[in-house]
Amino acid sequence: MRKYVPVILILSIIKLLIQWFGNKNYGFHRDELLHLSVSEHLDWGFMEFPPFIGVLGKMSYWLFDYSLLGVRLFPTLAGVAILILCCLMAKELGGKRKAVLLAGVCILAFLPFYRNHTLFQPVAFDQLFWTLGFYYIIKYTNSQHKKHLILLGITLGVGLMNKYTMLVWAYGILVGLIFYQKGKLFKDKWLYVSTLISLLIFLPNIIWQAQNNLPLVRHLQALAENQLNEIDPMAFGLEQLNFPFTLIISLFGLVALLIDENLKKYRTVGIAALVIFCTMWLLNAKAYYVFAIYPVLFASGAVKMEALFSKKPGWVYGIAIVILVPSIYFIPELTPILPIEKYVEYAQLEEKNGRVKLKGDYADMFGWEEQVKLVDSVYRSLSPKEKNNCVLWAENYGEAGTLKILGKKYDLPNPISRHGSFWTWGYGNKNAAVWISLGNEKPSVEYVFEEVELVKIITHKYAIGEENGIPLFICRKPKVDIEIWWKNYEEHIFD
Repeated sequence: MRKYVPVILILSIIKLLIQWFGNKNYGFHRDELLHLSVSEHLDWGFMEFPPFIGVLGKMSYWLFDYSLLGVRLFPTLAGVAILILCCLMAKELGGKRKAVLLAGVCILAFLPFYRNHTLFQPVAFDQLFWTLGFYYIIKYTNSQHKKHLILLGITLGVGLMNKYTMLVWAYGILVGLIFYQKGKLFKDKWLYVSTLISLLIFLPNIIWQAQNNLPLVRHLQALAENQLNEIDPMAFGLEQLNFPFTLIISLFGLVALLIDENLKKYRTVGIAALVIFCTMWLLNAKAYYVFAIYPVLFASGAVKMEALFSKKPGWVYGIAIVILVPSIYFIPELTPILPIEKYVEYAQLEEKNGRVKLKGDYADMFGWEEQVKLVDSVYRSLSPKEKNNCVLWAENYGEAGTLKILGKKYDLPNPISRHGSFWTWGYGNKNAAVWISLGNEKPSVEYVFEEVELVKIITHKYAIGEENGIPLFICRKPKVDIEIWWKNYEEHIFD
């Protein structure tokens, strides 16, 4: 193992440095603001996702006080761990130094991972738990040691507490195990011990779901209606073609796991990967949901390439270069390593009517600080009595999240919002004399209040369209029962 350490270490440092330079630029993404907000309301589950991301958000606050670099360190470390595990899987599958190198290079060249390992979202950790699970299956296949089954169960349980897509991974593994020594493992008590451990870890969230009227079901229905039903089924497959060089390695890896004589004992992994891919496609899932299967396929593909070119080892280095070099140019598209002005020049974007249309992720990192500053200026203009009797009402979770997280340094009161998990945290002081409304359109605020004063229409050069041209109102004299108004919105919290 010692001879592989320098290769793995160098690749890991490269990965860490690229992500580090990207992590410090621009600002928080709206999803990051939500994930940090839930950390202030720790529970066994949230309306949109399980509790793991909230726990990490709380750790981030303790360690880094919600600094951008500190928060994004967590997904970056998950990405580095995935690279290390990919290299280790290549070794466990029988690969030597060149296979380990090629496996790690594939992680560096796989462009979506730069985006996934920048943003503080459950996706990066989902990919980590899938990869770790595959690693333990390979380790068990090699050693037959029950500890790897126990570790597999722990990984599955914690993974489920991070993202429910882990269920699809578990289903794929279950099918794959049928083909492992003709299903022999299903007669092993330690497999059931492992399953029980997973269930016990996941049980608090199951109970929470039951106690809260299964928000997961309602969230999935909303996703299907608002996003998934609009996805072209062919787009799932075509999206994989956007990364041709790493795709070729992964296809070699999949075929090798299924039919190669030297890797036949790992067929469980190949079948699981195939089942997971097909299941996600049939569920009309987003294309990135399945990216978590690639590390194990990169590892097996690298081992196969090393074997194919055993008599011409220099070819493996050539393949690594061909895979890595073309991807370097596109890295600034996935993680913001360039200052915004240089990125606009790099992406050849034009300013029109004072606006630059950025890609969705980058556009969602701008405008939040300006919103908080404006709300703070309005809040400071109130009398002491009004400040003590004021509610900040944000339209969506991004706006609420920025008031909650970025608003800390301004000592702003906690905001309310009827969007997602924020709805569950309530409406605050229903008898407040002053409401500062951020992002809510005029008909919405006029429905609730008799007195509505427009302070400003907020614009931003780089912000996403949804956050450009949004109104800020001061509202007084509610004309509806706030408690009833809030409760009646429950069916729309995922709109």
